[in-house]
Amino acid sequence: MIANLAEFDKPYLRAKRFVVGVDEAGRGALAGDVVAAAVCIPDKFYAEENLLKALANLNDSKKLTEAARKELFQKLLTLRQNGVLDFEAASASVGEIEKHNILGATKIAMRRALDALNSRGNLNLAASSAPATLFGEGGSDLSRAEVLIDGIQLKNFPYRHIAVVKGDASSLAIAAASIVAKVSRDAYMETLAQKYPRYGFEIHKGYGTPMHSQNILIYGACPEHRPSFLKKLRSETPLPEQTSLF
Repeated sequence: MIANLAEFDKPYLRAKRFVVGVDEAGRGALAGDVVAAAVCIPDKFYAEENLLKALANLNDSKKLTEAARKELFQKLLTLRQNGVLDFEAASASVGEIEKHNILGATKIAMRRALDALNSRGNLNLAASSAPATLFGEGGSDLSRAEVLIDGIQLKNFPYRHIAVVKGDASSLAIAAASIVAKVSRDAYMETLAQKYPRYGFEIHKGYGTPMHSQNILIYGACPEHRPSFLKKLRSETPLPEQTSLF
């Protein structure tokens, strides 16, 4: 699997030193921030068999068990600590989701993750207005990295990027970003579970499972629930007022 993921990325290194993969977690949840991750992988990583073997089990995070995701995250963390690659996870709050809608908030989180990597690694990422050339060819392109984002092309996004449908199952960099985003958001939801124990956030991570929906209907929404995502629940059954126990 890792060999196929690596082969997908290699053409984007013809004129670049790095591939940056971007993915998100939590877009469809009823509660909590949306989290995006960006993973910056250098050209030498793809040429080193021992480095690729370190991530031999890498895949789309949705296809892996929680234990496998955590193990891969620890490996990515070790590689980052050793200076082999870099990654950043960033979020957009419930308030930003309500203000900008979930797509707008997801783009905010992605931009924040890319901003951090761009600054830290001096990547000189190209602005979205910069002319795109096949695989970065052309003397006027000074960016050091190609940005690959899972999904469809993003409008009004500050960085030039290539959209890859089902990229988390195709690209090594995007698959790595899917792991970082998912594990980071899960850890955040487990922290919220300690603050709001009635909802079982540690189990469903804020998604609309029957258990979660039932608890919302019983106890009402907490400050970490997304009001616009609860409209369907409200239309079916009036939500009770939040109690002082929150």
